[in-house]
Amino acid sequence: MKNLLKKLLKHKFIIFIDNFLYRIKSNNVFAISAQLSYFLFLSLFPFLIVFLNILSFVSIVRMDILYSFIQYLPLDVQNIISNFIKDLAIDSSKGLLSIAAIAGIWTASAGVTPVVKAINRAYDYEETRSYFKLKAISIVFTIALNLLLLLVFITLVLGEFIGKELFNFLGIAHIFVDIWSKTRLIIPVVFMIIIFALLYKYSPCLVHRKRVKLRRAIPGGLFTTFGWILTSNIFSIYVTNSNKFSTTYGSLGGLIVLLIWLYISSIIIVLGGEFNATLEYFRKNNYKVDSKRSIIVKTLNKPS
Repeated sequence: MKNLLKKLLKHKFIIFIDNFLYRIKSNNVFAISAQLSYFLFLSLFPFLIVFLNILSFVSIVRMDILYSFIQYLPLDVQNIISNFIKDLAIDSSKGLLSIAAIAGIWTASAGVTPVVKAINRAYDYEETRSYFKLKAISIVFTIALNLLLLLVFITLVLGEFIGKELFNFLGIAHIFVDIWSKTRLIIPVVFMIIIFALLYKYSPCLVHRKRVKLRRAIPGGLFTTFGWILTSNIFSIYVTNSNKFSTTYGSLGGLIVLLIWLYISSIIIVLGGEFNATLEYFRKNNYKVDSKRSIIVKTLNKPS
């Protein structure tokens, strides 16, 4: 067994996975993700209030696009979010919604602060910023995320409009529907990669931020985006084909599903930071095995 482990440590991929798993264990990723999911839960609905408020001022964005986005989430999560949106649309006046949006930015930013702290920890950077600086950065990230999401929606609407006009002009309008049905799925994925890459680039404290190049933050963005899509779909299939939550928790089943989904999402976000940090570590150390940061080496050193 020990000979096999020694042979494995000669391969870069195994060395990477070994260090990656060590980081997950030593940085308490699952505990941090549990904390993060709590703050994301508290900030989810204020964030939706802010986002819906912004959407109300952009006439070209249709609400059906928003519903088409949440269809990829577990059904119980879809129901909670869609019911919340409907309640806001029916019961809230624009004036009250605007006031709620301003307060919502502050509350929603509470979900960003632990993400920033978790990414700093992944990079082994000591957080030197004060509470107020962290809060200001979190608010900026919250506003930027809203604007980027709005840009996704506008891109989808304008892309559909421009595409239809172009294909009509070329006399092949019938082909557009098939092409657009695939293209419109790619656009939000690309924006998700950009959002997460920017998060991993600009989250680290100012002293270390220059060390994290944007191109080196993109792998984490790819990891988080596709990891989130994959795990969300797997979890959605599991929930759809299992009545475990409704049987065990009754009317609270939907809420429990939402909490678990947020926890899974939190794990993926933190892992994206750890993924980037591992790549950065080996870029500097040329894939040399660090005995202090290796699960395999510690296993080999255990007395028989």
